[in-house]
Amino acid sequence: MLAVVQVVLIVLDLLWWLVIASAVLSWLYAFNIVNAGNQFVDTIGNFLYRTTEPLYRPIRRVLPNLGGLDLSPLVLLLGIIFLQSLIQLYIVPAIYQAGI
Repeated sequence: MLAVVQVVLIVLDLLWWLVIASAVLSWLYAFNIVNAGNQFVDTIGNFLYRTTEPLYRPIRRVLPNLGGLDLSPLVLLLGIIFLQSLIQLYIVPAIYQAGI
């Protein structure tokens, strides 16, 4: 059971880095630092969009429209931190205590 929890924590860590990369790439697009016509950059941007957008969409429905400011990555990162803390503080000790 502990192995499953560790895999979940690794997936949450990977998701953390995907959200960070997506936010950084969106800034690079916005400030025209990277060429969106470059096939490699476009492939990475498309991958990050497809992996993070399904997670951003429900958050954007709840958050108010702030114009050009998108806080959904920040909310998602806070949610990931909350889940990781919840798992490490409550679930892992319960697993150890149960002896599973």
